[in-house]
Amino acid sequence: MSYSSTQINKLLNSLEKHLADEHPDNPILAKAVKSFRKMDYIGYSMGLLSRDESYATCVTWWPMIAVLGTFSAGKSTFINTHLGLKLQRTGNQAVDDKFTVICYSRHNQAKTLPGVALDADPRFPFFHISKSIEEISEAGQERIDAYLQLKTCPSEKIRGKILIDSPGFDADSQRASTLRLTQHIINLSDLVLVFFDARHPEPKAMQDTLAYLVSASVNRADANKFLYILNQMDVTAQEDNPEEVVSAWQRSLAEVGLIAGRFYRIYNPDVAVPISDPQVRERFEKKREEDMADIYARMQQIEVERSYRIVGKLEQTAKAIKNQAMVKLVEMLGEWRSKVLLLDGVIFSTLTILAGTALHFTESWDLLGAFIPGESFSLVALLVLLGGLGFIHFTIRRRVANKIKKKLVQEMGSDHETCKQYTQAFSKSTAAYRSMLFKKPAGWNEVTEQTIDEIIDESNDYIQELNDQFTNPSGNDGENVQVLSS
Repeated sequence: MSYSSTQINKLLNSLEKHLADEHPDNPILAKAVKSFRKMDYIGYSMGLLSRDESYATCVTWWPMIAVLGTFSAGKSTFINTHLGLKLQRTGNQAVDDKFTVICYSRHNQAKTLPGVALDADPRFPFFHISKSIEEISEAGQERIDAYLQLKTCPSEKIRGKILIDSPGFDADSQRASTLRLTQHIINLSDLVLVFFDARHPEPKAMQDTLAYLVSASVNRADANKFLYILNQMDVTAQEDNPEEVVSAWQRSLAEVGLIAGRFYRIYNPDVAVPISDPQVRERFEKKREEDMADIYARMQQIEVERSYRIVGKLEQTAKAIKNQAMVKLVEMLGEWRSKVLLLDGVIFSTLTILAGTALHFTESWDLLGAFIPGESFSLVALLVLLGGLGFIHFTIRRRVANKIKKKLVQEMGSDHETCKQYTQAFSKSTAAYRSMLFKKPAGWNEVTEQTIDEIIDESNDYIQELNDQFTNPSGNDGENVQVLSS
């Protein structure tokens, strides 16, 4: 599905109105949309964005919780319990092969909508996801409904939030696309609940899944948003060895890089194995209640975290344009310019030598008169010569640029989105109409740099406004401040 610049503008206007209506006393996010618009103009001028794209649509504007894990880890049961209704199918085998985006609806009856409903709404985390699906699926964006679905429900627990249930990670014929969409979800989420099945403490058959789910979080700046949950811990009550089970999982996860982090130990009492020993039952119930309370507290906290995440994304993107994209493009342009000049020199020198040699041995020096003003001067001959030299030069420009773009793809690996942006910007900077004398990329100038700095300053101001709402470092009694929960 393609969008025009008019449609993008309409969508952003709708987003601003939604945010203003959602929090009339807290206009920070609505103001952040305006800052994203300013950054869009820079992206358009540099070629980092096409006219049907916006940096504002690269972030989800609703608080978002992702629930990930293997097929038997009890993700759907946890979601149903939290919502207070049976929305997701459950079972010990893979029962759903799609990502399910769950949101609140005022209608009393739950509804299931196709994936295209997500692709067209910038508030959801899958806006324009059809483009990515087109890259990873032979059937293209028509396959979006094979990967995604939207479910609505009347539970107050989900009002104002988005909950995403992932499909099981095992025995998946769409494994590559599933993992790619999972990474997209992880990047956008405010909280990531990673579920493991405590009944399988030595998951050797799941090492690749563990490596993806866990190692991807180890070195992230936002690693604290990952909660590792050992579900169905009631099975350990018979031998009363929960610590041994936790240790076994810690060893398995340490093999894929996770050497720190807390495990939450939970189970569903409605389907739990009966615990006959009252002391063991009391200990297990107490631990479950403590951990469930901590998990729910983090889930309630994400609305605050959402605001910081979006403002942080604004600052991060602005700095990435200035300190990464611009620097990388200057480096690529320098390499392109030097190689083109080198090849121009070699080829033109070779042609000159060959032409001189041919004229010498054929004693045809009088042919030069066709290019020298005088009686035999031929404007057509001169134009043909210049046209030929120009064709050679611009062919060299294009081919060298293509080789550098291929090299960029190899360097950036799986970072498809950034690679696409750099490639677009580099193509614009090396277009035939643009002189090779320009050392800076297209669209980058003093005004652009000043605008980027303004956006960074605005993001810092937004952070301060958020801090003023949720903290009170000065301790003034006259200010009504909401304190962040831990």
